[in-house]
Amino acid sequence: MGFKSVLVVVTSEGQAKVAIEAAARVAMAQDGHLDVLAVGLNANYLGYTYLAAGAVLSQISFEQAETDAKAAETAARAVLKGLDPSLRWSLDTAVAEMGAIANVVGNAASFVDLVVQTRPYGGGQDMAAEAVVESALFDAHAPVLIVPPEADLNRIANPRRILLAWNQSAEALTAAKRALPLLKNADYVDVTVVDPPARGPERSDPGGQLCQFLSRHGVKAEVTVLARTRPKVSEVLAQHAIDRNSDMMVMGAYGHSRLREAVLGGATRAMLEGTMIPVLMAH
Repeated sequence: MGFKSVLVVVTSEGQAKVAIEAAARVAMAQDGHLDVLAVGLNANYLGYTYLAAGAVLSQISFEQAETDAKAAETAARAVLKGLDPSLRWSLDTAVAEMGAIANVVGNAASFVDLVVQTRPYGGGQDMAAEAVVESALFDAHAPVLIVPPEADLNRIANPRRILLAWNQSAEALTAAKRALPLLKNADYVDVTVVDPPARGPERSDPGGQLCQFLSRHGVKAEVTVLARTRPKVSEVLAQHAIDRNSDMMVMGAYGHSRLREAVLGGATRAMLEGTMIPVLMAH
């Protein structure tokens, strides 16, 4: 079991370097293949119209999307050429309408083991960045590794100390299972529980069943129980990751429904906005 297919979706030139280099390191460490998809976003909202002006604007928007896709492809190719020549990789280009980006990304992410993206918030990101992460998580149900710009790429392929956020949810369990290739190689996995419930199957042994499951896979895991000393659980986890010098965090991705699409929930967004280390999420 491992990450044999790793995907990066590039929607802007500024994303290419960090995301592709991080994904390439993971693919190399797992003896896997790197797929890069360069996407140009057609942000035209006019839709179909009989007005000549609308048709002209639609054509201009599509041509701009093609230009953006080509620029993303060029940036990606430049990064790829500078990587280890033994890396196996492929590069495709696509144009997607803003309302249909889930179809393009969801299809590509459905056939990989891991998606690697830069943090979808902050400077240099375009409006497609969050949509790409959401599509991979909620449409393709693929695990997504978010890499902040300040992350140490030397430790991303083989993180030695991993914080696994545990709250007994299906999403957290899915994330733990999807992260097994990394957890098994780590020196230490800190199963962190914040304010465990007073009732429920784990009331007397928070994280115990998960630790047993992980240990049977050869994972060196221990449980840490923390009180909620800050307004947000994400803040408690982020500080604990710093205190333990964690290389990576693993957590469930939580969302809510907006019409027919799932979007990142507040807790997940808060974690991604402030994280200084890579975060592997699954839903």
